[in-house]
Amino acid sequence: MRFLFKTDYNDDIRLVPHSGYLWSYGALLILLVIAPFTLSSYLMSQLVFVCIYATVGVGLMILTGFTGQASLGHAAFLAIGAYTAGYLQQLGVPFPVYFLAAGILTGIIGAMVGFPALRLQGIYLVIATISFALIVEEVLARWESVTHGNDGMRVKTIQLLGSSVPRDSPAFYYLCLGLLIFVIVGTLNLMRSPTGRAFVAIRDSETAAKSMGINVARYKVKSFALSAAITGFAGCLFAHKMSFISPEMFTLQLSIEFIMVIIIGGVLSLHGAVLGAIFIVMVDPFLTFLKDDIPGVIAGIAATFGAGAEQAAHIKANVAAIASANGLKGAIYGLIIMLFILFEPYGIYGRWLKIKLFFQLFPLYKRATFKRQKIYVKSERNR
Repeated sequence: MRFLFKTDYNDDIRLVPHSGYLWSYGALLILLVIAPFTLSSYLMSQLVFVCIYATVGVGLMILTGFTGQASLGHAAFLAIGAYTAGYLQQLGVPFPVYFLAAGILTGIIGAMVGFPALRLQGIYLVIATISFALIVEEVLARWESVTHGNDGMRVKTIQLLGSSVPRDSPAFYYLCLGLLIFVIVGTLNLMRSPTGRAFVAIRDSETAAKSMGINVARYKVKSFALSAAITGFAGCLFAHKMSFISPEMFTLQLSIEFIMVIIIGGVLSLHGAVLGAIFIVMVDPFLTFLKDDIPGVIAGIAATFGAGAEQAAHIKANVAAIASANGLKGAIYGLIIMLFILFEPYGIYGRWLKIKLFFQLFPLYKRATFKRQKIYVKSERNR
């Protein structure tokens, strides 16, 4: 067990608390670097999606986890970044330029969304972001001269430094991994800065933040802009990974997937964004297994317990119909969110911290260790 004795203010905001972090994250980085040479093409494709989803998760974490502003409109920000990249690529703009343009334009639009949302909180802010997402989806479908409408837009292979970067190549994976690492390190430094501390103060109590001299409106807009810009960068890479984009790809369900990333992984930690992204990306393979293999397994179990061949075939057909039902994915998402909110509100990373602390403090561990004590100022107690 490692004991950290803090003797200076800087010890509390140090990027690397102790050398153990360097060894563990260094080993993880080595594994990620050699992954293209050891994993199959399917697993590498899934790992690319994990990097993209985790990048969006970090952006959403800044807005929701650290600033306390809920959003169900991040699919729209991803779409803006993707379509900006696709359109500028068709005009012959180089990749570095339209990659930066995708993030900057999305960040500007995020700030514009943040201004009218300043007076909204809770469910009203969620409704506002959903409305924004629906507006963007409709604009993408109607603005055919730019987006090609519902016919979609073909996105060509990245051309970088005179060579092609195919979407299934190790170079594209390293590009997505590099963006994720840059965003995570940048966010860690942001949260150590006065701006990051202001975000957390607003999340904990807007009234207390105002009393400390924090310009709440300005920092909320900053949070929206930063979150949208990061999502826009991810949208550029998402467009190249899919090689084809259409408005139907950026629906409310995608926004729900992004909010699930931080809820399942852990809404107060950047580790949670990565863990949640891994969980969400693995849902589709699970649904494929559910559709293809589960009906036969259940029919086999029924036959083992005495069901005839005709009855087993009937059971298999019924299970297959349920597994292929429309809306099953959304129902599974809703069930997962409900279970995590009820039984593990700190997410996967929170559960890992509890397990680790249990063994560190055994037998002195207390269940109330992770119970968050919310502090109210006098003007908020009766709200």
